[in-house]
Amino acid sequence: MDGLGWNAGTWTNVPVAVAVSGDGMRVTAAEGSDAWRLTSYGFVHDTEHALLAPFPNGTAMEVEFRSDLAEQFDQAGIFVSVDAETWIKAGVERSDGADSLGAVVTRVSSDWSSAPVPDWHGRLVTVRASRSGDALTVRARVDSEPWQLVRVAPLDEDAVVAAGPMCCAPSRPGFAVQFTAWRTGPADGSLHAD
Repeated sequence: MDGLGWNAGTWTNVPVAVAVSGDGMRVTAAEGSDAWRLTSYGFVHDTEHALLAPFPNGTAMEVEFRSDLAEQFDQAGIFVSVDAETWIKAGVERSDGADSLGAVVTRVSSDWSSAPVPDWHGRLVTVRASRSGDALTVRARVDSEPWQLVRVAPLDEDAVVAAGPMCCAPSRPGFAVQFTAWRTGPADGSLHAD
């Protein structure tokens, strides 16, 4: 995987603050920022902070960050965007007092899948999205532990797609995420480990 510079992308919505240093990129999210469309809640939120760069078919992208989520719906991970009604976000989110690893896949309306990862709190998380053919495969891991499959979702193989680091703070001001790496490389060779 090759590192991407923090200036390689464009923000969907400019954060409250961005500070780039030798330790990575620290992003402070705006209160009320989120990405969701319709399902169950009835609202559309398109105020996420996502730094997007081109994501062609046949490639993978990784985002690495320190998981220091503290309040309801604090979230960080990767955002994969086709258009305003077609996107995927995946990463770690604080929900009902616990950290969960999950994904939201949106095709006009959003869905949400998640699983608790309480032992990931305060540790280094990597989320990897891999485009191959008509599919996007999302994996994640903490520190150097084995990859876990998060989601396999359909993604038009001819779509023009952008992706990159994402964070949101739906419930509070002052939430900041320390992103430590942003990488790209070839798509995963297989859905299943050999």
